[in-house]
Amino acid sequence: MKRFFIAVCVLALGAALTIDSSEAARLGGGRSLGAQRSAPMQRQAQPAAPAQAAKPAQPAPAAPAPAAGNRWLGPIAGLAAGLGLGWLIGQGGLGGMIGSVMMMLLVAFAAMALFRWFARRNTEATAPVQYAGIGAGTGTGLGNETVAAPPPSQMPSAEAGPDFRSQFQPQIPVGFDADGFLKQAKLNFVRLQEANDRGNVDALREITTEDMYAELKLDLLERAGRTQQTDVVTLTASLLEVVTEGNLHWASVRFAGSIRETPNAAPVAFEEVWHLQKPADGKTGWLLAGIQQPTAA
Repeated sequence: MKRFFIAVCVLALGAALTIDSSEAARLGGGRSLGAQRSAPMQRQAQPAAPAQAAKPAQPAPAAPAPAAGNRWLGPIAGLAAGLGLGWLIGQGGLGGMIGSVMMMLLVAFAAMALFRWFARRNTEATAPVQYAGIGAGTGTGLGNETVAAPPPSQMPSAEAGPDFRSQFQPQIPVGFDADGFLKQAKLNFVRLQEANDRGNVDALREITTEDMYAELKLDLLERAGRTQQTDVVTLTASLLEVVTEGNLHWASVRFAGSIRETPNAAPVAFEEVWHLQKPADGKTGWLLAGIQQPTAA
């Protein structure tokens, strides 16, 4: 009976670690982090106005909400493993010294899990308006430096437009090379996924702001050196807005497509908005400042 119970605990603990690793496969782990912006998200959520009177179109089915049980599966499995090992320690099944070591490891694992849970809740609950730093590194960022931002007088009206999936009119300055910018943005999307897989902190630092780099580095530390392989199967990019606020230029890019987060697995569809930042004085190129998940309709 004891051997069976130990096997169950080990399997539960392994499942918890596996779930945690898969959630963190994509850059950012499929969650919102870093700088968050409301303007482009509000415009893409705005329904398109009908051009003429016609029979109403069938509404698109709402995307199913993610299962809430997945968020608790890891902690529950870890708790089960802890209770099982704790019971064995109380019964003397592991011996005094080994029991003490295992108890210390369980306490450390529980503390790390709680820290991650609270940190992610705080990250998702808060949407920082702006960051003090202008970025790290001296790389060229996301390119398109020759048409970074025109004078404010050339900026189009800030009035919200319709849904970007149908007739969305992005807020882009006159003369901005959107095609060249998006081409470079897609290359850097793939480049950052590869850097995240390898744990290459130098590559991440080169094209991220200081605050975003700190978030991504924390993810790498939690991964504890485990390697992974993320394959971008399909990828599209659309520019939602390019604006100047104070001494910073902002660009919001919607990425969508499919990505394979584990080898030999089926590709998984994804959609998220990346917020890019560039200082108006041209000290750096475009840097990744935040990743934002679309809000449920």
